[in-house]
Amino acid sequence: MTEPARKRPSLSALRPILPYARRRTGRIALALVALTAASLATLVVPYAIREMVDRGFHGGGQGSVHVYFGLLIGVVAVLAVASACRYYLVMTIGERIVADLRGDFFRHLTTLDQTFFDAEKTGEIVSRLSADTTQLKATFGSSASVALRNVFMFVGSIAMMMATSLKLSSYVLIAIPLIVLPLYAAGRSVRERSRRAQERLADATAFASENLDAARVMQAFVAEDFTARRYQAAADDAYEAARDMTQARSVVTGVAIFLAFASVVVVLWLGARNVIDHRMSAGVLLQFLLYAVLGASSLGQLSEVWNEVSQAAGAAARIGDLMALKPKIVAPPSPALLPARVRGAVAFERVTFAYPTRPDDPALRGVDFSVAPGETVAIVGPSGAGKSTLFQLLERFYDPTAGAVKLEGVDIATLDPKALRQAIALVPQEPFIFGASIADNIAYGRPAAARAEIEAAARRAAAHGFVSALPQGYDTLIGERGVTLSGGERQRLAIARAILKDAPVLLLDEATSALDAGNETLVQAALSELMKGRTTLVIAHRLATIVGADRILVIDGGEIVEQGDHASLLAKGGLYARLARLQFETGAAALQGAKAAE
Repeated sequence: MTEPARKRPSLSALRPILPYARRRTGRIALALVALTAASLATLVVPYAIREMVDRGFHGGGQGSVHVYFGLLIGVVAVLAVASACRYYLVMTIGERIVADLRGDFFRHLTTLDQTFFDAEKTGEIVSRLSADTTQLKATFGSSASVALRNVFMFVGSIAMMMATSLKLSSYVLIAIPLIVLPLYAAGRSVRERSRRAQERLADATAFASENLDAARVMQAFVAEDFTARRYQAAADDAYEAARDMTQARSVVTGVAIFLAFASVVVVLWLGARNVIDHRMSAGVLLQFLLYAVLGASSLGQLSEVWNEVSQAAGAAARIGDLMALKPKIVAPPSPALLPARVRGAVAFERVTFAYPTRPDDPALRGVDFSVAPGETVAIVGPSGAGKSTLFQLLERFYDPTAGAVKLEGVDIATLDPKALRQAIALVPQEPFIFGASIADNIAYGRPAAARAEIEAAARRAAAHGFVSALPQGYDTLIGERGVTLSGGERQRLAIARAILKDAPVLLLDEATSALDAGNETLVQAALSELMKGRTTLVIAHRLATIVGADRILVIDGGEIVEQGDHASLLAKGGLYARLARLQFETGAAALQGAKAAE
């Protein structure tokens, strides 16, 4: 977790959210008008009741009573309409603010570099995007509405109490600091406990997200009970943290309400003595009592709102931690420009690199090679040798520790990453297929592509046949991560996606590894056609697929130990020759075994 995440949250954490509210000043003004109308209508009720008691019940007759009750009905009608308008306006403001915040928050997440995603759990990030923003929605929606109404009612009630009886009001005012000070003092504790509760919930969400994403693996290993127990333990931790927070809120709320209404009871006792001594009319006492109750209830509800705002401050602090992060991979102030026609010259110049999570274990050590435009270069070597790291650096997901990576002779660190990546198409070993339609998945790199272009790319990737057989063809919605498709089908969609992007540099990371022999032949032919006139880097474990490469780089321990074409590397008798002999001999033995079994 980042350093800011360990700071104690304060109400200042809500400050970055305020600009979202300022965007809705017009709607906020209307809400304040409705709030004022509703509050004034509420404050009129005690005065109307006083008049009815003192005048209507004492010589006014039934006619006066009817008039006063009629006026009360009118006041109540105004109160109802104004309250409904206030609720609608404030709640929709809260929804709009949080929708804008979620959009900006997600957009910010998409700009963060791979170092961040290497260290953070996706489930925890999703929890901040959903649970934490929902907490803020409640604050800027219902809590804001309740707070504004009760502040207005509290101030109005105090003013009317003082106008009714200054002496009795003085007793009430003495009690206010006794209520507010404990409330303020407890706010920090509530915020801290709220943050812990949100973090425990995020941990539980992260665990659930990870395991549901691997549901097939979980069931294949009969780990359902074990996983469920682990999640239950995480959920219990979240419950304990939430209970701790709720306990603090309950104590604060209970103390505030007791002190508020205890002061009302004391004032009522004093007022009753004045009525008995004929120093005050019953109507005046009733009016004062109603205003005191309104003020006390407003103060009590404000204590609850304070707790909710303190809780929201914890959520805002968690979101603020991420919003404050700056991506390390960014465009320079004045980015360099690639040529209008990118031909695809690639160069690695003495590149050394270690992943941030393993700074003392370099993945590449002084790698130096160049690729001419249109050349096909294969990269082979043992697992963990650094092959995929070359692709990560070329796409500038990370920056080298030392050395430079260049495209068209331009250091990619001086380019806008978007411009760089627009010139590169990637077919990964494990393609990511989104839970959308087939057409949307193929057009992921070119959302505006026409249907004819999408279908043409699918044909060239040998995918049109199985796509056409689906219930809705290219409009068929596939499950999350494409779980309803076979590995070979997912790989062909990834190849179609790269074909449609039509970039001058093509990266193939075991692009045919998931295909059977028949489909591999079809796709290999499509890839051969696609590779013409493009710079192509191919990572391969199956050496039979890269025999025709213009050049082969053999990498081991993060260093290039051999390079040449297939024939020359075999003749050297080095690492490549050993890998080739092992694969070809193993393949021949497997074929003989299969024939013997028949």
